[in-house]
Amino acid sequence: MIRVLIADDQALVRGGFRVLVESADDMEVVGVAHDGGEAVELARREHPDVVLMDVQMPGMDGLEATRAIVADPDLAEVRVLILTTFDLDEYIIETLDAGASGFLLKNTDPPQLLHGIRVVAGGEELLSPGLTRRLITQLAGSRGINPSGRLFDRLTEREKEVTSLVAQGLSNTEIAGRLFIGEATVKTHVSRTLMKVRARDRAHLVALVYQHGLGGSTLAT
Repeated sequence: MIRVLIADDQALVRGGFRVLVESADDMEVVGVAHDGGEAVELARREHPDVVLMDVQMPGMDGLEATRAIVADPDLAEVRVLILTTFDLDEYIIETLDAGASGFLLKNTDPPQLLHGIRVVAGGEELLSPGLTRRLITQLAGSRGINPSGRLFDRLTEREKEVTSLVAQGLSNTEIAGRLFIGEATVKTHVSRTLMKVRARDRAHLVALVYQHGLGGSTLAT
């Protein structure tokens, strides 16, 4: 069973998420929090697999709570999935930088939300392709993403290509198809890139690209 903790300041939203999660045969709700502080306390007590975390909550907000969970070595196996009503670029960057395993909008279809929980619980990162690609467009315009800044100097050209596609929200399968290479090869490139740039995970890598990797040419189109 996937153990889920729900953190949201609105009772109606908490209740709706609880009903949805408990409708899945492979999930159970182990706690419900009304703010970030309570979410951290419950995470330390219950050790859920996934925390569904709202961004804006009174007291400690979702981003601060996410940072607290990610920084706690006793919660290394706890994954945070941010759910927000705010389709704003600043939240996307802050979400990734805080150490969350992914983000979705609250109006995501129920089956997609359940799928997202399973993806995150399985140790993968969930980056909403639509929001990610829109952010790429806004930041880089027609230039695209080119992770060629100093942080990425140690990457091979192929690793830069893969990183560029990761930052656009493509899955390993999609990247393999785009570059005509095996999915296992993509995973190897991603793993080596994470080590070289000292990124925690795939989501952190995307945040680093946004913050440091904007360049003048497009590596992947």
